[in-house]
Amino acid sequence: LLRAVIMGPPGSGKGTVSARIIKHFGVKHLSSGDLLRDNMQKKTDVGILAKSYIDQGQLIPDHIMTQLMLNEIKSLDQYNWLLDGFPRTVAQAEALDKECHIDTVIDLDVPFETIKCRLTARWIHPASGRVYNLEFSPPKVQGIDDITGEPLVQRDDDKPETVSKRLQAYDAQTKPVLEYYRKKGLLKSFSGTETNKIWPHIYAFLQTKLPDVSQKDAANPR
Repeated sequence: LLRAVIMGPPGSGKGTVSARIIKHFGVKHLSSGDLLRDNMQKKTDVGILAKSYIDQGQLIPDHIMTQLMLNEIKSLDQYNWLLDGFPRTVAQAEALDKECHIDTVIDLDVPFETIKCRLTARWIHPASGRVYNLEFSPPKVQGIDDITGEPLVQRDDDKPETVSKRLQAYDAQTKPVLEYYRKKGLLKSFSGTETNKIWPHIYAFLQTKLPDVSQKDAANPR
């Protein structure tokens, strides 16, 4: 069974690529962010603990993230899976190694400048949640929602100074993890500035490991 990890800075297209991997290869996708939000909503012990760190603007300690993810991984024993957002530190990677053997680590190597342009170009209409992107899908009038004529805002996460900080944090935290997997010969980096151009390479690589289930479904209409 395939045990894979996907890595990449915020805004590198991990969500899009993960969705395509799930669709084509039928793997179970386990995102640390989704799992955390779920636990915080349900107010589980781990969720309450994690929230206390987040509320103070601190990173969630390794042992909490590891416990959360490993519990979930145990329930996916019979499936091919893809981890997203974990491991984030070398300590987490080592803890994961003790529990299971990772086959491959897909690294989305997208230049930080590209990501900065991508994220800082995002503006939203708060009331409706409509998202505009100044590069791909700009509003008809700059700074104004097409439908209501109300002003658009930029999420704090997407402000240039925040984006720079997030990328620096990713770099500091994750470079050692990439190095850890590179030394083990598991790291497969895919470089580029556009998800649609990187994807065919990732697809071809994964086809050497798993069959494409989306084609099988198309050939056998239920």
